[in-house]
Amino acid sequence: MTAILGLNAFHADSAACLVIDGKLVGAVAEERLGTRRKHTSAFPANAIRWLLADNGLALGDITQVAIPRYSSANRLAKVAYVAKNPVGGISAALEHFSRSKETVSMLDQLAKICGADPATARFETVSVEHHLAHIASAYYASPFDSMTAGFSYDASGDFASAMAARCEGHRIDVLDKVTLPHSLGFFYTAMCQLIGFDQFGEEYKVMGLASYGEDSYGDEMKRLVELPKDGWFRLAPGHFGMHEGGTSGAVDKDGRLIMGRLYSHRVNALLGASAARGEFTQREKDIARSTQVRFEEAAIHCLNRLHRQMPTEQFVMAGGCALNGVANARILRDTPFALPYLQAAASDDGTCLGAALWVWHNTLGRKERFYMKHAFWGPQYSDARHRSAIEATGLDFQTCADADEIAEIVADLIACGQVIGWYQGRSEWGPRALGNRSILANPAISTMKDTINAKIKRRESFRPFAPSVLKEDVATYFEQDVASPFMMHVVKIRSEWRERLPAITHVDGTGRLQSVDRENNALYHRLITAFKQRTGIGLVLNTSFNENEPIVDTPDQAVACFMRTDMDAIAIGRYVVKKPDRNDA
Repeated sequence: MTAILGLNAFHADSAACLVIDGKLVGAVAEERLGTRRKHTSAFPANAIRWLLADNGLALGDITQVAIPRYSSANRLAKVAYVAKNPVGGISAALEHFSRSKETVSMLDQLAKICGADPATARFETVSVEHHLAHIASAYYASPFDSMTAGFSYDASGDFASAMAARCEGHRIDVLDKVTLPHSLGFFYTAMCQLIGFDQFGEEYKVMGLASYGEDSYGDEMKRLVELPKDGWFRLAPGHFGMHEGGTSGAVDKDGRLIMGRLYSHRVNALLGASAARGEFTQREKDIARSTQVRFEEAAIHCLNRLHRQMPTEQFVMAGGCALNGVANARILRDTPFALPYLQAAASDDGTCLGAALWVWHNTLGRKERFYMKHAFWGPQYSDARHRSAIEATGLDFQTCADADEIAEIVADLIACGQVIGWYQGRSEWGPRALGNRSILANPAISTMKDTINAKIKRRESFRPFAPSVLKEDVATYFEQDVASPFMMHVVKIRSEWRERLPAITHVDGTGRLQSVDRENNALYHRLITAFKQRTGIGLVLNTSFNENEPIVDTPDQAVACFMRTDMDAIAIGRYVVKKPDRNDA
């Protein structure tokens, strides 16, 4: 048996996965477990313990540990940067050295976590360059085997911010890289900070806010991000300070990631003063819009350039920037690429999967492929745990006989306007709730968006909710017939449906769709089908099962979230609980 443990450690979005004989058997982000802090950089101790226990393994059974970091990568670019930026560059070099030492101590850390004698461990540690791990996470999990273009872009990893590759068979050949200080990820995050989103991982909020603005700062954004005819992209010199953004993975006393400022006074001179958090005037909305527009232009520029080098319809993509669903949908409209694959954990949590699959195909030389059709690779809990959590509420509950019964009951509740916590099976891998740890509602009710934002999610009112749509009905509701099982595309809703689906139609007429396939989630597909039978609508409003916290993991967490928010009912396993003051209509 070959058992490869993939780890994203000492970095935000800490995570672990396990690949046995070339097949993924489990994957989970550390934030879902333990102290439950969003984007945690804590070593994925809880994730590792769960993976081993869930598969009946001990540390001695692990044959390889795959790490998506290669300290020797891009040395010439590092030296050049230090020469031009001696103060920030030396600081970056010291941080890099410190993180390399952490990686070296991997054996001792794993032994301690697993309560094992280090002498019993027999695994080989393999380092994989960050962006190569990103591309591997998408390509090796895709259905593609013939010539495929690969692209990864984010803030940074191993001193690079983007990579282009040729993928074919079991090989991934790097075509080109973009090294720091040039980074579309840093650009987007810097603009987030200028607007007032100063915490780690809030870029998706700017994507939502952008729809309320005008492209009033387009000329300024073109000065900040250049798109050369003979290259990928360049940031304006002196406007961004990538190593003024804080030490990677550093946290404050509350365990939140520390974010230093990523832009210089020159950006303020160009765009005006930095906004206070939560103060969204029209200026901030317009900056958000212009930021999104320039990012999309850069993405289209890069993908068209890649296609000239790789003339194929097939492409795979990963990296934090690949979570920008608006850009992803535009890539399908404005480039020759027509057959995409983006795996569920496109951000840095997914690099552990890419590193593990890279080891399988390259270190071990194996050609057998794994196709990731669904995202349900996290923990699941027993019926006894479900029932115990429900009984602790003291509320009456209904026990369903089978999947059909629970789908029918919940479809009735949603059709009647109730907001339902939906907790089923194994949890999702990646940042999206895809129908196992979701809050569901009727998309046709005009007040539903505001109700959920204010009373359940307790978040900014401008943020939209996603539609989960039957795969066979995508073309009925959306202008692009996109297969998007992992909710990676923001697509225009057909004009005749926008007023009929107000709760999931964003101000610009779009929705971040999830296409639901019967093969990959039969129960969720059955539920949406039952809702369609009652309403004539083949989609439901879907948002993550949480309230300003990581998505719930245990049944107890799900029930606690249900009880403290204004949800009407919860379906947890085969049990349905309704709050006593709720009516069915």
